[in-house]
Amino acid sequence: MKSSKKDFIAEAEELVEEAERLLIEIQETRTAGVNPDTINALFRAIHTVKGISGLFGFKDIADFSHAFESLLDDIRLGRAEVSEEVVRFLFSNNDVLKKVMEDIENGRDHDVSGHLQNIEAFRNAAKESGGSHKVEDILGQIDAAILKVLSEYEEHRLKTNIKEGKGIFLARAVFSLADFDKSLSELVSAIKSHGEQISTLPTSTDLPPDSIGFNILFGSGKSHEELKQALDLPVDELIKRKGEAAAVPSPSKMQESSIKSASTYVRVDIEKLDRILNTISELNLLRFATNRIAAEMMETFGHTPLVVDVFKISQSFERRISELKEQVLEIRMIPVGQIFSRLAQVIRRYSRETGKQIELTLYGEDTEIDKFLAEEIVDPLMHIVRNAIDHGIEAGEERKKAGKRETGAIILKAFQRGNHVVIEARDDGAGIDVERVKKKASEKGILIPEAELNNREILDFIFMPGFSTKAAVSEISGRGVGMDVVKEKLSSLGGFVDVETEKGKGTAFILTVPITLAILKALIVRIGAEKFAIPLTSLSESLLIDHKDVQTIEGKEVYNLRGEMLPIVSIASMFGLEGDVSERSYAVVVGYGERRLGLFVDELIGQHEVVIKSLGDYFKGLRGFAGAAEIGRHEVILVIDVESVIEESLSRQRAMRHV
Repeated sequence: MKSSKKDFIAEAEELVEEAERLLIEIQETRTAGVNPDTINALFRAIHTVKGISGLFGFKDIADFSHAFESLLDDIRLGRAEVSEEVVRFLFSNNDVLKKVMEDIENGRDHDVSGHLQNIEAFRNAAKESGGSHKVEDILGQIDAAILKVLSEYEEHRLKTNIKEGKGIFLARAVFSLADFDKSLSELVSAIKSHGEQISTLPTSTDLPPDSIGFNILFGSGKSHEELKQALDLPVDELIKRKGEAAAVPSPSKMQESSIKSASTYVRVDIEKLDRILNTISELNLLRFATNRIAAEMMETFGHTPLVVDVFKISQSFERRISELKEQVLEIRMIPVGQIFSRLAQVIRRYSRETGKQIELTLYGEDTEIDKFLAEEIVDPLMHIVRNAIDHGIEAGEERKKAGKRETGAIILKAFQRGNHVVIEARDDGAGIDVERVKKKASEKGILIPEAELNNREILDFIFMPGFSTKAAVSEISGRGVGMDVVKEKLSSLGGFVDVETEKGKGTAFILTVPITLAILKALIVRIGAEKFAIPLTSLSESLLIDHKDVQTIEGKEVYNLRGEMLPIVSIASMFGLEGDVSERSYAVVVGYGERRLGLFVDELIGQHEVVIKSLGDYFKGLRGFAGAAEIGRHEVILVIDVESVIEESLSRQRAMRHV
């Protein structure tokens, strides 16, 4: 992808995500009264998308954004009402923007002409059914000179305030030319805390030297006396309020969260950081070489001044390399809260589509994870959340009959466990019917009906491609697509996914992923004549086992490790290698909980920091290996994919059990 295209995608994605957040806010506040600043912020976001797409030469997006912007302009000017149908149409067009940007990123063809026609037709229909507010003639109540200078939008906001029964006021203020901008900003903020600023009009009448005056037109549900006292300024009441109108939601908080302040942050392409890490990997090899040379010189020449100097330099070089590595890894880290905020938008949106009330609770948003990993696990988490909404959480009436609250609950929780980040997605829905899963697996022919499996093994079937227990297909789930993606993605990242469920109580999906894949500490092992790397993030301990202590139970080899039966697998036999023949072997214990496995290896060589490199498209289908790494004197070794080894072992055990 060209650099210009990457820059456009990065900028436009942020704007479209901001637009979706604003749309959710509009949807949530529509019945109580949408904050006009929210509509304006949405209009500005789409307007900016139009501007940058034209700048980068993407005419289709520029044309579509222009049409989308025109519809939003109709809404902000009161030509169209903010109805549920309008909000749904805005959401669908924001999705179109996402899809077109995805097509551009992947080099696919796209055509927006049909969408442009849809927007134009919808605009015409919305204006006919909605239209501007019909209020009494205001010419006799407000000075014609003021009305004459109001823009169309300001006139619309004036009419809206009158329709809502608010009073219309004119505040007069005089400031010194030296600092009027700061004073005016403070006054506008004060006015917005009591109502809605409609227009700010400069005036030059009856002013002292070196001064500037302003007339600020605003609407408020407060009384004339309250406003004069609060603002400590001359305030004229142009139109009296009708009864006790509800106070308009203060837009000041919205402004604080949406105005971009001067920041020291710089957006960096993750690929640039990857290249830096590749350089650090090369420097690590040089570090090992200098340490080796220093040690050899010391053995040969003793502690001469030159040798000691070389040794000190090698030690200093090692420290600086470690510092550089830590700093680069720190740059790559982001809080999990960034993922959770995106999932929150998905949950709110799908809860409305399904008509289910859902309460979201977040824990551990400050837990940090590598940016690459964060982006990779977003889709798996979205599939889990969608399944929780559609499959798990029951409809309101059904929940009441079961003695539950009508509002369902989804809890997203993140925390660090050693070199891993654990993310839990938990719901209080109906849970997974294990017997139904077993029955469905039998119907599909992937399980022998008389086979005896525990609940953990049965639940593994939900991660198989095309597996779904739902009878009806919906827009949210039920096609059997999603949970297999979760399993496959977690496995490719060297992570795990576990399921905890209780019928009628709820389900929890627990994702365990490494904090980073950029630079990993790995245990280098030897099997026969070959060396392999096992990531320490997957390793819990290592031990030396006598072969006579290994037992065979139900066709699988196990070792009694502190009272628990640990399954044992020989890496040599799994990969078809010729290992050492001896009475004792080293066992490396990998995995967590029930998914623990002991891997027999011939020798433990030591720990190394490695940068995992992809095996490329040619070896894409090769199972059992996560990639390759370079160690020592530019020696290339394979990195074992622990998750796929565990899966292979479990599938072999099941096959032997059914023979």
